[in-house]
Amino acid sequence: MSLKSRERKLGIYFFLPSGIVIVGIIIYPLLFSLVTSFTTYGFLNPFFNMFVWFENYVAIFRDIYFWNSIYVIFKFVIVVVTLEFLLGLGIAFLLNRKIKAKGVFYTILTIPMVMAPVSVALIWRVFLHPELGIVNYFLSFLRIPPVNWLGSEKVAFWTVIMVDIWHQISFMILVLLAGLVSLPSDPYEAAAIDGATALQRFFYITLPLMKPVIIVALLLRTIFGFRTFDLVYILTRGGPGVSTDVVSYFIYRRTFMGLNLAESSAASYILLFITMFVVVFLYRAMRMQKEAE
Repeated sequence: MSLKSRERKLGIYFFLPSGIVIVGIIIYPLLFSLVTSFTTYGFLNPFFNMFVWFENYVAIFRDIYFWNSIYVIFKFVIVVVTLEFLLGLGIAFLLNRKIKAKGVFYTILTIPMVMAPVSVALIWRVFLHPELGIVNYFLSFLRIPPVNWLGSEKVAFWTVIMVDIWHQISFMILVLLAGLVSLPSDPYEAAAIDGATALQRFFYITLPLMKPVIIVALLLRTIFGFRTFDLVYILTRGGPGVSTDVVSYFIYRRTFMGLNLAESSAASYILLFITMFVVVFLYRAMRMQKEAE
């Protein structure tokens, strides 16, 4: 047996355990849910005894609550990603300067990011309690009446956004800060000699050089945004009404409250394709803009 054959076999042996794990926890559930979406499989009928093909998908598309959840999740992702990017970029610029105790700020930034979403939601649910919460307690000092943060249709959606930004903005800051730190100093020195202003250096040097990092940060946050579930489940349960009923929570309700596993599987794949389409569209649009420049 040649050396290459031995190395190839050794590589297969090393890959085999991880390959089995990948098949078991990723590929099998994906295939199972895909097959389920074309059948009447459910908790009350746990058998693949009737294929209905695309009827489950048609039922989802006819559901007005599904379209409401699509509207809510798109609105949520657009607002969250935009605000986190703008705030994150500003804070990253501040931290990129020579300031004292920079390590302390880095430590504070990483705390929300490493916390589990469920823990974050539970903490903020206590803080935002209309009668016992610390937020309304501080507002009372300003003579502002208590706000029903999670019980008002007009406020609950923006409350979830606020909590999500508090939890996830650390990721955006650290990614953008890593990009800023890695920028070469030569273009800035040349621009300073030519008399370029701070705004000119930002728009003509920093942003073009930061585009690869910005693209990665925006795409990752978009993907994470479409997957939002924990905060909504703990804070609002999709309410009041359906004002915070994102697609993930719609799928949860259809699965465990409606006991319709087949339609929820169909909705899951619809969400997957929507996320993939949005990510590919954003990536291609950013790439085309970069090539045009």
